[in-house]
Amino acid sequence: MKSKILLLSAIACLLVFIGSSFLTVPSNEDWPSYLGGSDRNHYSTLNQITLENVNELKIAWTYASGDSAQIQANPIIIQGILYSVNASVQAFALDAASGKEIWRFGDPLKNWASTSRGVSYWTDGKDSRILYTAGPNLWALDAKTGKPVLSFGQGGKIDLHTGLPEIAQNKFIVSNTPGSIYQDLIIMPLRLSEGEDAAPGDIRAFNVKSGKLVWTFHTIPYPGEFGYKTFPKDAYKNTYVGAANNWAGMAVDEKRGIIFVPTGSAGYDFWGGNRPGSNLFANCLIALDAKTGKRLWHFQTTHHDLWDRDLPAPPNLIRVKHQGKYIDAVAQISKQGFVFLFNRSTGKPLFPITEKKVSTQGLPGEKPWGTQPFPSKPAPYARQSYEISHLDVSPYAENKDELIQQLKKFKKDFYAPPSEVGTLILPGFDGGGEWGGAAADPENGIIYINSNEMPWVQKMENQSEKEKLKISNAKRLYQNYCQSCHGPELKGNSLSGYPSLMDIFKRRDKAFVKQIIQQGKGMMPGFTQLKNNEIESILTYLGHEDKQEVSLQNSSQKVKIPYRMTGYNKFLDVNGRPGIKPPWGTLNAIDLNTGEYLWKIPLGEDTELAKKGIKNTGTENYGGPLLTSNGLLFIGATKDGKFRAFESKTGKLVWETNLPAAGFATPSTYKVQGKQFIVIACGGTKLGTPKNNQYVAFALP
Repeated sequence: MKSKILLLSAIACLLVFIGSSFLTVPSNEDWPSYLGGSDRNHYSTLNQITLENVNELKIAWTYASGDSAQIQANPIIIQGILYSVNASVQAFALDAASGKEIWRFGDPLKNWASTSRGVSYWTDGKDSRILYTAGPNLWALDAKTGKPVLSFGQGGKIDLHTGLPEIAQNKFIVSNTPGSIYQDLIIMPLRLSEGEDAAPGDIRAFNVKSGKLVWTFHTIPYPGEFGYKTFPKDAYKNTYVGAANNWAGMAVDEKRGIIFVPTGSAGYDFWGGNRPGSNLFANCLIALDAKTGKRLWHFQTTHHDLWDRDLPAPPNLIRVKHQGKYIDAVAQISKQGFVFLFNRSTGKPLFPITEKKVSTQGLPGEKPWGTQPFPSKPAPYARQSYEISHLDVSPYAENKDELIQQLKKFKKDFYAPPSEVGTLILPGFDGGGEWGGAAADPENGIIYINSNEMPWVQKMENQSEKEKLKISNAKRLYQNYCQSCHGPELKGNSLSGYPSLMDIFKRRDKAFVKQIIQQGKGMMPGFTQLKNNEIESILTYLGHEDKQEVSLQNSSQKVKIPYRMTGYNKFLDVNGRPGIKPPWGTLNAIDLNTGEYLWKIPLGEDTELAKKGIKNTGTENYGGPLLTSNGLLFIGATKDGKFRAFESKTGKLVWETNLPAAGFATPSTYKVQGKQFIVIACGGTKLGTPKNNQYVAFALP
């Protein structure tokens, strides 16, 4: 009898253990990872919401997440608990059935100078953790309580400077995309500076339990490593070449143990005279052994990038039928409007990719690369600059003639090297494809991409000429207001009681001198009539020996960036609309078995033009689509603040509703208590839209 009781007790304990483990292990009713899974396909097999009943969707719950501002997050849902972040980069957990908050972690008053696209989840069946970043720190939180896991790193966090070389230790580093989980590893994306002061973008894997660094892949190669000769000698240890980082996230083939890493450009983004060469592994899709970080294969989508052509989103892991055989493939979207498709194991392109000659007429000191890769299929999903002529100026612009004249001046060759004349960048610096990523049907080889059609203007400025002009204007102001007392050479007049201003900033800080100019002191009057920019010009003149040149150390030689872009400027009409004719945003369905389009439609409406009867303009859009196996595609993303559902086979609109603010984020879907929900973050703010802080979940009545 006693042995029977012990046996029953053991079975009961086992059942409890199995039950508790089951509660933490994701199921097909969950949205277990960023963008739906490690394949990053934004895809779900849930089918309670159908083409027939989608128009019955209603708001099931809302959650006010805190500070109102842009929210780019794609929430994950594990066994009825929703995990995500808010605009203040606080992590939180909600009851996914009701939207009721369970816990929240983070400092709401800290400005992290970043948005966050969500969190990562890891479990071994007993211990469950949420991993997320705030500033330079990667935190491990107990999934049940939101408390830091003190055994991870130092007090529950590690600094993402860990493992980077000494030159990177004081440089800007954050991560605004969730890390990728493979077994007991988390492989981290990094957001770095866009300039020549960027830290190196090394790909690093950390142990999920301890926080210890496990492996590193150098995206700016070290001596003896593949790709070393594609940069100048010892570029990896110089402070003027950095980045080549993954910021957009990665995809993991868990069966093969391969992690696919898309990277961005090397810094400085727009002038590369100090980094001649093709610059591996910037602008590459890299396949790494997920356990060791060893490179298996790579493909570079832009050589010697001068246009900020970062790969903007994780790739999609799908299956296609190619030449009569099914192949496990990886598809990478791009800002340029290209889809690059490869055999997942070998890296062999499934459609031919041709290296075409491009212009090499660059700025002085620049050495543009002579060819760039162009896929033969699919055709680009966004218009490209060479297609645009003065006939393509927006018919709705009130200043058409002005736009035509501007357009005639710009260079429009695709991959035209940056110039002082100005180049039309289309797709723009944000794409084309962007960080929202593409949805894909992993079994049938169909990919769905929302794309921007916003033209931008890249114009470079000679820094030495700019400095001369700056000093010239500043000198005039100094002569008008200061010279009579302090003399043309800033020496002053001690007999008259006028102090010397030479080396003034070695004796006083800039803020003190500015205050004296504004308010006066003693015999000196305050120049209250001067505008702030005029005072800044005088301060520049007083410290003219510094001249704000960017000097960078290269061994014993000083190198400077002689040309800089004048700014991220869109080509707009007087009303702030794109200066080219619509569509200004599109949604595209591409059959990657054949490389042919199934359909292409405008995405979004310009609300003011729509009131005038002008429809199907499309709008700028940020955030990606959600795809279900039973034929529905959901997407927010648009400037007009709508949430829409389309029939995935045809592109037919089957449902739409107004969100409380624009949903510049990718939605998630999950099932809990027998009901399917769809949830999206609605932070607005971007593109001048009203801001908000809500997560909104929809379900059938």
